[in-house]
Amino acid sequence: MEIEVNAIGGYEEVGRNMTAIRVNEDIVIIDMGLRLDRIAIHEDAEIERMHSIDLIKMGAIPNDAVLSRSKGLVKAIVCTHGHLDHIGAVPKLAHRYEAPIIATPFTAELIAQQISVEKKFGVENPLYTLDAGQIYQITPDVAVEFVRGTHSIPDPVFAVLHTPAGALVYANDFKLDRTPVIGKPPDFNRLKSLGKEGVLALIVESTRVKVAGKTPSEQIAKDLVRDVLLGTEELENGVLVTTFSSHIARVKSIVEAADEMDRHPLLLGRSMERYLRTAESVGLVELPDNVGVYGNRRSVDKILKRVMQDGKEKYLPIITGHQGEPEAMLTRVARELTPYQVTSGDKIVFSAEVIPSPLNVANRYSLETKLKMHGARLYTNVHVSGHAAREDHWEFIKMLKPDHIFPTHGDLSMTSSYVELAEEAGYSLRDNIHLLRNGQNMAIER
Repeated sequence: MEIEVNAIGGYEEVGRNMTAIRVNEDIVIIDMGLRLDRIAIHEDAEIERMHSIDLIKMGAIPNDAVLSRSKGLVKAIVCTHGHLDHIGAVPKLAHRYEAPIIATPFTAELIAQQISVEKKFGVENPLYTLDAGQIYQITPDVAVEFVRGTHSIPDPVFAVLHTPAGALVYANDFKLDRTPVIGKPPDFNRLKSLGKEGVLALIVESTRVKVAGKTPSEQIAKDLVRDVLLGTEELENGVLVTTFSSHIARVKSIVEAADEMDRHPLLLGRSMERYLRTAESVGLVELPDNVGVYGNRRSVDKILKRVMQDGKEKYLPIITGHQGEPEAMLTRVARELTPYQVTSGDKIVFSAEVIPSPLNVANRYSLETKLKMHGARLYTNVHVSGHAAREDHWEFIKMLKPDHIFPTHGDLSMTSSYVELAEEAGYSLRDNIHLLRNGQNMAIER
């Protein structure tokens, strides 16, 4: 039996994740993502109207041309969670393959929304939902199992491809959170049983493998947020919180802190509205009655005008823009393009870390400088990551005991650091650790 791993995207950068696994003549694609910083460079880019060829040339989506040279046919497209660097290219590439898209309910709903606004291509692939703990038989020889994981977005899974030659585990992205704020911990029992049954290959993210120790639980982030928001006596000042709109657990924690502060929480921005309403629709979260959700710019400006009239101390706006994105809410506030006026002593809480790209760092520096010029007090990195750190990865390797390891989701400094970790765990770069670059493939055997 021939098993081949095709590295299509995400093997030399953070983003545009896409891997294809060929089992004889059957191919399963796992993830189809965007590289967000390449989109951000082009401020006028309307992704839904752009051709896939142009996006590939920009380096914004994976170049799947390698699959046209393969002797196999794509039988399924599996998506592991709803972040755009894992599903953002689905509207541009999925239509090329006569294959169903398989995802958890929350992820599937986000994919359906993306497909509905696509202007260039008609994506008619069947969209199937699969819960964690379930198995979908793709072909007589190939099945995919979803194993419950944790990350910074609801409903993430480890995708396990079962073949006659053994299981291949795709772990991209994850953290080992034993006390999540939403949902259950990873299914450690199933992961351990997979290790006992035999894992042929582990395809695994390397984003934070250089960070020592273990990534703290989201429960720690909840405590950090609460401590910052309640840990001041100057409650007459305005307070703004910015975080990832897809981080439903974090938003939930901020909303709960707002209740303790006796402030009305306001969720502002299109993406904030989209993710929260989607999470509500699939039963992942239930917002209190006093939460205001405003998506389009007109309604956002209207409620911010009311905030200024009623008094900033009565509200807690939760907004996008922690990376300093030019069109995001916080950037517009800093540039005085909204009715909300930041004045001396107002607090801006960044419940997110800067995604480490030169563009993000530059945008964030500009944003912070503008806010400081208005007299704002900044609370940065009130956050814990959604990615596993070094000792989490060690624990994961020891649980699964894979025969082969393929580091991904990182630049060469990250993937090579994973090689060092795997060598500490008894693996060898010459024998069973494989560093691939985008466009390369490799056959593996037990």
